[in-house]
Amino acid sequence: MTTLDANMEGQPPLEGRWIALSVLLIANFMNLMDVTIVNVSLPSLRRELGATPSDIEWVVAAYILTFALGLLPFGRLGDMIGRRTMFLAGVALFTLFSALCGMAPNAEVLIAGRVLQGAAAAMMAPQTLAIAQVVFPPHERASAFATFGIAASLAAVTGPTLGGLLISADIAGLAWRPIFLVNVPIGIFAIVAGLRFIPSISGHRQLGIDIVGIALAAVTILLVLFPMIEGRGLGWPLWCFIMIAAALPAGIVFTLWERRQARVGGPQLLPMSLLTTRTFVIGSALGTIFFSGIPGFFLILALFLQEGFGFTPLHSGLTTMPFPLGIMTASLASRWFGHRWLRKRLLVGSALMAVIMFVLRYIVGGLGDSVSSFDLTVPLYLAGLGMGGAIGPIFQLALSGAAPRDAGSASGGMQSFQQLGGAIGVAIVGEIFFLTLLGHGAPGHTEYVAALRAALIYEIVAFLIVAVAVHLVMPKADLTNRPAPPPPVVE
Repeated sequence: MTTLDANMEGQPPLEGRWIALSVLLIANFMNLMDVTIVNVSLPSLRRELGATPSDIEWVVAAYILTFALGLLPFGRLGDMIGRRTMFLAGVALFTLFSALCGMAPNAEVLIAGRVLQGAAAAMMAPQTLAIAQVVFPPHERASAFATFGIAASLAAVTGPTLGGLLISADIAGLAWRPIFLVNVPIGIFAIVAGLRFIPSISGHRQLGIDIVGIALAAVTILLVLFPMIEGRGLGWPLWCFIMIAAALPAGIVFTLWERRQARVGGPQLLPMSLLTTRTFVIGSALGTIFFSGIPGFFLILALFLQEGFGFTPLHSGLTTMPFPLGIMTASLASRWFGHRWLRKRLLVGSALMAVIMFVLRYIVGGLGDSVSSFDLTVPLYLAGLGMGGAIGPIFQLALSGAAPRDAGSASGGMQSFQQLGGAIGVAIVGEIFFLTLLGHGAPGHTEYVAALRAALIYEIVAFLIVAVAVHLVMPKADLTNRPAPPPPVVE
């Protein structure tokens, strides 16, 4: 088994590195597809398991919560004990817990399985690009990293479509269960191929484990995500706002602790060198705002199409396909751009997203009692181009100042901000959508149109903020020997 040094930039290119990349893509594809495939199964889950609306919310939320909580500590643990080891452990556990979800006898066991699934996904997600950074020489990385955007796009397309087909087929009378069980053969293949083709990458055991930092980061993230997930369903009680307000001092305490660890030479969960790097701080803030627009948009669009205009889950999934196809197109183009014009690509991509959301708001306003998938095809494709053009540069710029040995922590940190932004966006956009919908009395076509148009205002504002901030405050970065950007997650 080949062993590579995580800090080596001039090492000879690894033979079989493209096969190793394929294994990383398969595992990443499995994780990202699992996010989208579950959404179309929720009505079936509710019927088969007798689940309550709260149970159904937690089938989705439990995965998001544990995934977000685990990214930072598992990213750092991969830096310490070795990224290949952590990656393969994550794939193995993800496969095992997928089987548990597929065999769950009731909603409680399914939710527990989703908690464990999210933790396993957090084990493998930060390692994928960190491994690719070492395996590929600098001149090949742009091409290699572009494939992660393609895989994410395929996962976004495949998830709803495959989920709809599997549930409709009712294989062996298993109803919704194959959407989880399909991960088992994929995971086993990824483990076997990973053992054969992914090199062993030396870790940095001297980094140590920052137990206090892990606890403080978990508390901070939990204080934000838990009320965001539960708030709308509970009518936003006072404790939700207290928890959200408490997140700021918790984050300050976490930063002060990491500063203290840096001063005394102790282990750091998120290295102080990152927290004092302007590109990382600004990039993390912009990433949180940027990614707050994506999951919320697809949540309200699915509700608009399925509940407002009677689309089936499969029809709804096929209607949204132009968006990930646009991301795929932009990802293919990214390999030709490489490291050039990152700030301009981010500015243009986020500005295009804002413009398209404005156009969609105009199109929706002109709808009557029916919606054609073709009405949304061009705008969704252009929005996908915008996202595909922006998502790589935002990570590349944010992580440009990270040392190679901190790539896992930086990657995990940025993905944590991504998940945080997504949860915040879902809460805000969902609240606008439902408040507008309920404010019109018994909802019909007109009411759903009004609700979608109101919610799209947040999307326009969020993407405009990113575009303006990139122009005004994002510093130019030296991208020599930068760490790899994590792959986009399309939810």
